[in-house]
Amino acid sequence: MTTMNIKKGDKVKVLAGKDKGVESTVIRSLPQRNRVVVEKVGMVTKAQRPTQANPQGGLSHIEAPIHVSNVALVCPKCGKATRFSIKREDGKKIRVCKKCGADID
Repeated sequence: MTTMNIKKGDKVKVLAGKDKGVESTVIRSLPQRNRVVVEKVGMVTKAQRPTQANPQGGLSHIEAPIHVSNVALVCPKCGKATRFSIKREDGKKIRVCKKCGADID
């Protein structure tokens, strides 16, 4: 199993799909399935039955997970979607932007 280097709270740009070009934040990371849930991206309509907690029921719109290969990390310094390398410093892994060389973490 490969490790995923995109984490919750990262700013990403969508590279493929119906929401291509959108920049948003990662809400949740699903490393077992190599997927991420991105805010306001991949919206699906879910029908919900009436329950005691929600007596109205009806349709709700939620974000569906998208594959991690369809997003690119946005560098906070240069503001561009970029690849990154991993650098070890004092026993910690630090992500480094390939375009400008700035630390992402």
